[in-house]
Amino acid sequence: MSEERDLSQGVAVGELADGQMLRGQVDGEPVIVVRSGESLFAVAAQCTHYHGELAQGLVVGGTVRCPLHHACFDLRSGVALRAPALDAIGCWRVERVGDTAFVRERLPAAARPSCTGAAPQAVVIVGGGAAGLACADQLRREGWGGRLTMLSADASPPVDRPNVSKDYLAGTAPEDWMPLRPPGYYREQDIDLRLRTTVTAIDLQRQRALCGDGAALPFDALLLATGADPVRVDIPGADAVRVRTLRSLDDSRAIIAAAPRRVLVLGASFIGLEVAAALRERGIEVHVVAPDKVPMQRVLGEELGRFVQGLHEAHGVHFHLGATVARMQGTQAVLSDGTTLEAELIVQGVGVRPALALAESAGLAMDRGVLVDEFLCTSAPGVFAAGDIARWPDPHSGQRIRVEHWVVAQRQGQVAALNMLGRRQPFDAVPFFWSQHYDVAIHYVGHAEGWDAATLDGSLAGRDCSVRYQRDGRTLAVATVGRDLQGLQAELQMESVRA
Repeated sequence: MSEERDLSQGVAVGELADGQMLRGQVDGEPVIVVRSGESLFAVAAQCTHYHGELAQGLVVGGTVRCPLHHACFDLRSGVALRAPALDAIGCWRVERVGDTAFVRERLPAAARPSCTGAAPQAVVIVGGGAAGLACADQLRREGWGGRLTMLSADASPPVDRPNVSKDYLAGTAPEDWMPLRPPGYYREQDIDLRLRTTVTAIDLQRQRALCGDGAALPFDALLLATGADPVRVDIPGADAVRVRTLRSLDDSRAIIAAAPRRVLVLGASFIGLEVAAALRERGIEVHVVAPDKVPMQRVLGEELGRFVQGLHEAHGVHFHLGATVARMQGTQAVLSDGTTLEAELIVQGVGVRPALALAESAGLAMDRGVLVDEFLCTSAPGVFAAGDIARWPDPHSGQRIRVEHWVVAQRQGQVAALNMLGRRQPFDAVPFFWSQHYDVAIHYVGHAEGWDAATLDGSLAGRDCSVRYQRDGRTLAVATVGRDLQGLQAELQMESVRA
């Protein structure tokens, strides 16, 4: 491998067209020089989320977007503008001498802004997932210093939930990768994180969150980010100890601790198949039982769904499609088609339901989710909702939608935080998610609940393709395999479309 270019020795300005990036190093640190218009910037070469190579991403105005999971950074300050990245990237001073640009010393981190204007004195966040943590983090990054309480029913501080069904379950991500923030973060940021805490009611009239332990926490602004609960299928004769769902870090730990030789996965959804892939990485025999004819057809279409099925079959996964588990007889699962399978453990991955009980009992406006406006505010002033429970007016489709994606939840938490501080920022991000199956990642931008055309470009066999989902000639979503930059470009194009 050749030595990386020393950017401190100078770069000819003519080498970089607008929007282009050049990777090199400064004092041994990986750095990219970026041209945006007539301006030149030097920033760290890797995203602070999963270390994606930013030079393979996209420059949009004064920002750079990561090709892996679409985080976005300000080129002037390095600040992470959009999740999933929360931490800033480093910045270096660029000195232009004639037609040559020299990367000089590393700049100090951007100072935290001062929070001015009307702001709440106390914020309560109900939920310890993606949206809740992102909201708390954004409030502190904006310089707000009021009383901040996070109430989480989980036993663990906020974790990288996508990894619960991916690398952590597969055994390739160690335990210390899982927390979204290090142990001392909540103390340093003066965030009162209360784990194993159940919120029993929201008293809107007196603006209090009532907890199962008897605490009554006053708030001026509240975020409901209660997430979703796994759907549980009743299986006659099943021993509850042998039937698991996967939502939390503890769930993943329990599956690992069971150390089964054979696992039956119920459901050919994203979670179900990610579980199948992770367990195959551990050498466990996996059978997938689902009523679908093609895995993930409802979201990805038949062609891409069959590709995913073939990928799993090539790794030894056994599919039993068009079937359900009729009953259990000891460790044997009897399927609806009469097939009998040995199953030491059953993992149910048949979907989730938004956790709406708290919002419903508070009397908030509902419609298959908690109704929010473009600022993510519910029908009660000062009460916001984000993540799996929120149904918001999507400006790109012209419809109200609810999306169960990790990155969407984080970005909504960030926007809710800004609007608690009076910024009046609409949530207009294009939905994005990724799914990992062995060494193949599927990236998906947009939202298509139905389409009349799914057009494949490229080669599925070559793992280099995109699928465009359209209705009446309009692109609703794009899925990519091996085309990360194209996914970013599709996202940018969708951002400019308004219904």
